[in-house]
Amino acid sequence: MSNDKQHPENPMEKVQSHDWNKERLKQLKQLMPDLFTNDGKLNISELKKVIDPKSVNETERYEFRWFGKSNAKREAFTPTDATLVYDEDRSVNPTESENLIIEGENLAVLKLLSNSYREQVKCIYIDPPYNTGKDFVYSDKFNQDKAAYWEDAEMTENGYKIDTNTETDGRFHSNWLNMMYSRLLIARQLLREDGVIFISIDDNEVHHLRKLCDDVFGEDNFISNVIWEKKFAPSNDAKWFSDNHDHIIVYAKNKEIFRPNLLERTKESISRYKNPDNDERGVWVSGDMTVKTYNQNYDFEITTPSGKKISPPKGICWRYSKEKVTELINDNRIWFGTSGDNVPRVKRFLTEVKDGITPLTIWYHKDVGHNQSATQELRKIFLGEQYFDTPKPTRLLERIIHLSMDSDDLILDFFAGSGTTGQAITELNQEDGGNRKYILVQLPEQTDEKSEAYKAGYKKISDITIERNKRVIERIEKKLTEKEEKKKGELPLEMVAENTVEYSKKTGLGFKVFKLQKSNFPRVEFAPDPEKTEQENIDLLKKYIKEKEAQLVSAFNKDELITEILIKNGFKLNYTLTKQEKFKKNEILFATDGDKETLICLDVIIANETVEHFKTNTNQKLIVLERALDTTKKWNLKHAMGDKFNAF
Repeated sequence: MSNDKQHPENPMEKVQSHDWNKERLKQLKQLMPDLFTNDGKLNISELKKVIDPKSVNETERYEFRWFGKSNAKREAFTPTDATLVYDEDRSVNPTESENLIIEGENLAVLKLLSNSYREQVKCIYIDPPYNTGKDFVYSDKFNQDKAAYWEDAEMTENGYKIDTNTETDGRFHSNWLNMMYSRLLIARQLLREDGVIFISIDDNEVHHLRKLCDDVFGEDNFISNVIWEKKFAPSNDAKWFSDNHDHIIVYAKNKEIFRPNLLERTKESISRYKNPDNDERGVWVSGDMTVKTYNQNYDFEITTPSGKKISPPKGICWRYSKEKVTELINDNRIWFGTSGDNVPRVKRFLTEVKDGITPLTIWYHKDVGHNQSATQELRKIFLGEQYFDTPKPTRLLERIIHLSMDSDDLILDFFAGSGTTGQAITELNQEDGGNRKYILVQLPEQTDEKSEAYKAGYKKISDITIERNKRVIERIEKKLTEKEEKKKGELPLEMVAENTVEYSKKTGLGFKVFKLQKSNFPRVEFAPDPEKTEQENIDLLKKYIKEKEAQLVSAFNKDELITEILIKNGFKLNYTLTKQEKFKKNEILFATDGDKETLICLDVIIANETVEHFKTNTNQKLIVLERALDTTKKWNLKHAMGDKFNAF
């Protein structure tokens, strides 16, 4: 049947103008798929929540619904009053790379990153809590003060104790869905248009996760449900079946744009190619010449070199037309077997196929590692000790990185755990000279006081995340040093440490550590006194604001305040600061992250000389403390610089 018959033309389409409403709805769906129903229609109730979140109650019509969904979405897009502060003591070679490890509650961290890293991330990988009844769920107290978090986790020595989610809880699945929903909504904003997310999960929540991701990313952007063979031996104590797999759910930001990279051909896959007829074009494999989609024109006899006539089995036909088959036979591209009378198969030459292998949906442990190999890797890094129970193998992350990233891309892991993602990026960069970057986010979750990790000084999971990646860097640096000494003849061959990976050069060996912290800017919590007059309340408010401003100026850490101001202005955390020597009366710093740039001054008084300079030099942005300016200076700068002037 021809395509014309399958898809008859609508004669009105030729005289109608372009359907711009349809086009705009398509664009809106791509931007915000969570506003559409499963059948592709715009959900007006969801749209109203975006415009005025307080106007719609928890009375949604059925889509994929659970208790707390509206609140979880509202929480995702509620600004945070937190900030990030640089931890110099735990950073490693901070000027050598743009890698980041962030210690803090990941929902707040994602909100902070969303301004600076929106549409910057090529790949997201997360290994969230599996909701088995034993592990934890991040407890988001919607519309409540996060005081509990700050009391437990505000850089305290022991970290943050998180909740368990037991099956006796009537909202067992809802709790998990709420935790995931708000984070995935923000994570989607961080992905580039050609970006992709990989999520590890087991059978307990995989069905819910699929529905959740359909809601967040759009079901049209589903790529695959990969099965990972996490164990290679049966568990004889299993009650029903021995569980030896996990799922890795894959969604694209935009499926029409994302294309996975091909996997490198292995020796095993290449060994399938042979050349039994000594074809000058080299080794080849043969492929089936039939298809199940029947077409009468492709149903004919083929005569073999021995004279035997072969027809396709009943109900199917050849892949090619009679003319094409004749052409292929004349070009020696049809194989009839060594006897010359077998069923014809088409020859596919290694030199003519793609440079790699299309990824399959089952990943075997021999190719990407398993649970036991992941534990062994971590023990080797920590000199035989097991400080983390559920790491992922680096080969699994390397497979994900190979498929989704080019050599200069950025990956985000906001359930970083032991930090496998960071190790995989670091080692791949050393192998191929790439400049991939990572952002790891890990809650400062308490380790068990009875655990070996706690006894060794790792009182928080984030301590293990940081230490693992520090040791990986130290191991590589040691091998590179030994390699150089060997070249110079200064180190005997037998003294060189065993090296299974050939590291070519020192590429991006470092990371910066940041910690989540309360904002440096005091919150305005003034409440008018109903017993006082309006003017008295206004005077009290002015006094309150003045006291808060004085508190900010007297107590702030300049470096921390600069970081917070730049984050709020959309700067990435790899920013650099350069003092501008031409300014004599004030300390003016030039800040840039490679994309954005501004001048910034945190002096408590801006000199007249400085103001006069910026009244006539308006080509650069300027950020100052609002308290540092009187009304006249502020008006002059705003009048001269317009939107390039910003007072905090």
